[in-house]
Amino acid sequence: MKLTNDKHILLSIINTKLRDQYASLEELCDDLEINMEDLIQRLKLIHYEYNRELNAFVVKSKKEV
Repeated sequence: MKLTNDKHILLSIINTKLRDQYASLEELCDDLEINMEDLIQRLKLIHYEYNRELNAFVVKSKKEV
């Protein structure tokens, strides 16, 4: 899957897929042939990080930003 350059749209697409179709980020990346580290780094640029318990990218707390 080719990733969009718009990080906010990417966040929305990935979180929707995680919620509706995949049990983990690893499963999503394997299935869609996405480089997981690249995805994580892109979303870090807009202050989001993956939360395993929620199976979603969530905004970092103010303390971490």
